[in-house]
Amino acid sequence: MVKPFLIVLALFFSVMAHAQQVDSIYYHPYTDSLKPGTYNYINIDGKTSGGQWVPLTGKELNFSADTGTFSGNSLFIPLDFEPAKVTVKTSLKANPALLLSFVIYVKRTR
Repeated sequence: MVKPFLIVLALFFSVMAHAQQVDSIYYHPYTDSLKPGTYNYINIDGKTSGGQWVPLTGKELNFSADTGTFSGNSLFIPLDFEPAKVTVKTSLKANPALLLSFVIYVKRTR
């Protein structure tokens, strides 16, 4: 009796895992600009095939930018960074074809 139950349970979780695959990724900014000299959180959410939104982190994503360094989802911009904007690229580790590229402006206090 226990063995059929475990088989049904395994099938259920297999179907649920497949149904929850991320099929698109989106950038949802917390602020309108990056602040130099600090870590800036880059908020990326995934939309599953079932229509659910899930937050994604450096565990699920590959990040790169034309400047700065990443620690997880946080991008550090050097204090002396001069250009007005940064281009960020991210892709889903499980499906690198899901690639997202976007521009974020850098806050200027001068």
